[in-house]
Amino acid sequence: MRLGGIIVLLLGLTIVAFVVKMQLEGTAVGNPNQPTQAKRQLDNLRNRAGELTREQQKAIDDIANKASER
Repeated sequence: MRLGGIIVLLLGLTIVAFVVKMQLEGTAVGNPNQPTQAKRQLDNLRNRAGELTREQQKAIDDIANKASER
């Protein structure tokens, strides 16, 4: 392989790596101290799951209280 071919291959791999980084992090520059978009989505999902669990437990407790009053 000639030197020109190697340079083109390296340039192509660099571009692919940059595009993948942009897709995963949601930004070209990024801030390593801030969570990635995927982590934020997972954190939001965990928070919502916790809220739903609390709401369901409250509903169960309300039903149990009503049943014990009868």
